[in-house]
Amino acid sequence: MDKVIFLFLRRMRTPLLVLIGAYTVSGVGLLLIPGVDDQGEPWRMSIFHAFYFLSYTATTTGFGEVPYAFTDAQRMWVTFSIYLTIVAWLYAIGKILTLVQDPAFKQALSSQALDRAVRRMKDPFYIVCGHGDTGSMLVRAMVRRGRHGVVIDYDPDRINDLELADLTLHVPGLLGDASVSRHLKAAGLQHPLCQGVVALTDDEEANLKIAITSKLLNPELPVICRAHTRSTEDNMASFGTDHVINPFDAFGERLGLALYSPGLYLLREWLTSVPGAPLREPVYPPRGTWVLVGFGRFGKAVRRALVAHGLGTVVIEIDPARAGCDGPCVEGRGTEADTLKLAGIEQAVGLVAGTEQDTNNLSVIMTARDIKPDLFMVARQNHCDNQDLFDAARPSLVMRPSEMIVESILAHLGNPLLARFLELSLGRGESWANELLSRISGVTDDRVPEVWRVHVTAKGAPALHALIREGHSVTVGRLLEAGQARYAILNCVPLMLCREDGEDMLTPGDDILVKSGDRLLLCGRARAADHLYHLLRDHRALRYLVTGDNRPDGWIWRMLGMGRPEPAIGADRER
Repeated sequence: MDKVIFLFLRRMRTPLLVLIGAYTVSGVGLLLIPGVDDQGEPWRMSIFHAFYFLSYTATTTGFGEVPYAFTDAQRMWVTFSIYLTIVAWLYAIGKILTLVQDPAFKQALSSQALDRAVRRMKDPFYIVCGHGDTGSMLVRAMVRRGRHGVVIDYDPDRINDLELADLTLHVPGLLGDASVSRHLKAAGLQHPLCQGVVALTDDEEANLKIAITSKLLNPELPVICRAHTRSTEDNMASFGTDHVINPFDAFGERLGLALYSPGLYLLREWLTSVPGAPLREPVYPPRGTWVLVGFGRFGKAVRRALVAHGLGTVVIEIDPARAGCDGPCVEGRGTEADTLKLAGIEQAVGLVAGTEQDTNNLSVIMTARDIKPDLFMVARQNHCDNQDLFDAARPSLVMRPSEMIVESILAHLGNPLLARFLELSLGRGESWANELLSRISGVTDDRVPEVWRVHVTAKGAPALHALIREGHSVTVGRLLEAGQARYAILNCVPLMLCREDGEDMLTPGDDILVKSGDRLLLCGRARAADHLYHLLRDHRALRYLVTGDNRPDGWIWRMLGMGRPEPAIGADRER
């Protein structure tokens, strides 16, 4: 607020002086020019009457000549005063309009609005640096999951898009460079409710500086950064960045997982995709020789994954020497049929169109499909605006860097159990993954399920925690049955149960006891988490549904019902 007032007074100093001067001259003239009263006696206007007359004249209200009719000299002076003040007001209004359009004044207003919004924060929030394709997708996904955020971006168009976005929660935005420490502090870096910083700008140096600044000013705050090169990734990890996401390496690992275990790959896709999106179909990459068009960061990551699983590759690159091709390589763009045939497309089982140009990738797919329609095709989509084009091209698998980054971030933000579950699931077999996929598909409506956790504490699940402390035995199956009895749509699948002593149980059975301090990871359809949240805070309802005990909670009703015997623990809830 101090900056806004200071900037306003500094820019409006001259217009304000002109206005004050114009009204001073007009008022002094009215005081000095004599008039006559209703009796014909000489009369001079008082300071109050002069101020009153000029005030309503300036607003064009027009109450007439008060308190007495003016003389010709007074009317001549009033005419001069009217034009004088009009010119002064036109000059001042023009300066105000210029000030409103001034970038510095807009920046001051934006900073003031952000400071006010951050001070009023009552819920935990994350700082998102960058509101491009990836940042906007992440913000929408966070809001859909009920998480608050603050956005910093240097592009005014992106901040305007944030303000115009149809979001159910208010997400304040700051126009500025996120790598500047004062902007991070203004966004709430040191706020007690700040839960983490996500660096998603287009500049890797800026992401690196954001990570360093965050760790220096608030070492305990989790920091998640995007990196596109191994050197930047290693640099970020060297000073304690909690999670560094390289979308190209991540996709290479997922492609390798699809080759190794299609079930585990599909399970990861279902649990990490944006909730509410359509469930993805199974993917079965073939084994054999693959043709890679483009040998940049993406092509190299895919080639490492394919070679690690014993598959052969042939690379098509415009400048093989500069790209560092160290295997079978064909020089060319890959959009021509001759180049594809020279690379052996007719004998290959898969094709990867991984250039940095979406038009080239689409051209490669269409050309290769004319040569060999049954190829397994992987396409890289660089811009979200081309979604319809890639949907029409129908490749077997599409790599969207923005989605990869958002999915990885959502797997870590606010739900570390999911990342732990995905890590432990790699040690399970294909049959286990297929069985779990079947259970998940049975509780969803062909949409990506919502994943949440329940922490059995007095704060996280007070009703369940109190029930266990009273000595009641509550199993996983009994808890889920209680939820279904209260809410018909509350049908969810337990993914993992973590004990306080560090024991982790994947897909716990219905007979596993829930203990105080446990953390339970669940997935189910939309709104199931909200219903379970309310049930775990309703002491009377949960006790009745789990034990059959309909004991009243009020102390008067408890006294009146003291003599009534309680039903046995685990009694039928219908009784």
